[in-house]
Amino acid sequence: MTAPQHTTDPSDSSAAGGSVPFGEPDRVVPTWTDPVVRQASEAVGGPWGRHAVTGRAVFWTPLRVCLFFTSVVLAVAWVKQVPCSSGDWSGHVQYTHFCYNDAIPLFGVHRLDEGAVPYLDSAVEYPVLTGGFMALAAALARAYSGISGPSGLLPTVPEVQVYYVVTCLLLALLALVATRTVLALSGRRPWDTALFALSPLLLVHAFTNWDLLAVAFTGLGMWAWARQRPVLAGVLLGLAVAAKFYPLLVLGALLLLCLRAGLWRVWARTAAAAVVAWLVVNLPIAVLAFDDWATFFTFSRSRPANPETLWNLVLTLTDGRAFDGPLAEGQTPSVLNAVIAAVLLLYGLGVAWLTLAAPVRPRVAQVAFLLLAGFLIVNKVWSPQFSLWLLPLAVLARPRWRSLLLWQASEALVWVGTMLWYLGTDNRGIDEEWFWLAVLGRDAAVLVLVALVVHEVWRPDSDVVRTSWPGIDDPAGGVLDHAPDVLTLSTSRPYRAAARPRAVPDGR
Repeated sequence: MTAPQHTTDPSDSSAAGGSVPFGEPDRVVPTWTDPVVRQASEAVGGPWGRHAVTGRAVFWTPLRVCLFFTSVVLAVAWVKQVPCSSGDWSGHVQYTHFCYNDAIPLFGVHRLDEGAVPYLDSAVEYPVLTGGFMALAAALARAYSGISGPSGLLPTVPEVQVYYVVTCLLLALLALVATRTVLALSGRRPWDTALFALSPLLLVHAFTNWDLLAVAFTGLGMWAWARQRPVLAGVLLGLAVAAKFYPLLVLGALLLLCLRAGLWRVWARTAAAAVVAWLVVNLPIAVLAFDDWATFFTFSRSRPANPETLWNLVLTLTDGRAFDGPLAEGQTPSVLNAVIAAVLLLYGLGVAWLTLAAPVRPRVAQVAFLLLAGFLIVNKVWSPQFSLWLLPLAVLARPRWRSLLLWQASEALVWVGTMLWYLGTDNRGIDEEWFWLAVLGRDAAVLVLVALVVHEVWRPDSDVVRTSWPGIDDPAGGVLDHAPDVLTLSTSRPYRAAARPRAVPDGR
């Protein structure tokens, strides 16, 4: 828990991130630096005052406030999901109320209602740790049903509803963990965490799938890296990969940055720990039920382009003739897979060149964001809830309210468009053209964010994280923070961070 911090004394030079003039706040004040927050603060009396003091709150620290924000957003998210929670989806309620989720239909598909164990009794198309999460929620639901029936002390509800309630409660805890990790990685900008805590994307997709499991483990791994504990970071990132595969891109970002700093041995320890952690989780299941364990890999290779991807747009415009042409059910789109692999490789090489050629070594969140954003745009699968993966990295890479809120608004429109498109025009849904308009709007918003982050990597004086506090390099960098460069393609003069501006509102 973050302890209250008081105004810095001029004789105190121990604070990381540079000295702070006496009498000034000990952290970045959002109402002084962000125009959107400044304007929103007018509803509660205006920006933080000139003579106000930070760090004196006994209870409402930035962490507790952000955890409260997250709890409120999750409560609203649950209200949105209530119409679907019973498992009775008659009348297309999952589409008309935008409450579709994967947990309820898969409860029966994978026979969790019968006590089946994922992988051992049923092939599951998710990585092992996600399957374990499903099994845990099902076990808790069965335990509740066993108690509620005979004793009558607890209300009797359908087991699928209990399962979904338990799933959402566990996901809510993971969202709180993710909030804590974002604050830990934000350095002198703790209020940037509110960008995650109040996220419309969290409201829409917190309970759509099990993605928050990987988001929380990834955040914990990055926090351990920031605390200069590379082995622990590797273990946590390995567990994150055992839940979803995207945290491999965070390891890739650390590799590029460690190569530039000559710290590849530190990265090697992290990667080795990640491999060991992943094997510890996966090997027992692979030995006991290899075919069912391998379903995730075979399914990922053979599945066609997802509706919400640019590849599916190409296929739609060509009547399915592009790439592999018409495919039989279950046939692997080999040509499409090869094209995607080639484009991803080229994009990754571009990010690698940017990382090594930038005037200053980019921050961890910036490189990880660029890799993950490119992966989502280029990949053949972009389920709407996958954008939760991007949320913490986007907040840390470019903590500016306007651009992040516009991007998240586009994500919400994709969800609305997807649900209404699945509903169909016969049921007062929308045509395919409107669905594609929402998808292209979302893709454009992500590309704009990518361009803005690239600009800030290339022009570090426009990076608000580095320029809003004296001496800041990378709050999430760990051993990379202020480390000298060893391998670089840059021929420009060393960058010197600009002094922190005194953005005090007039008359307050």
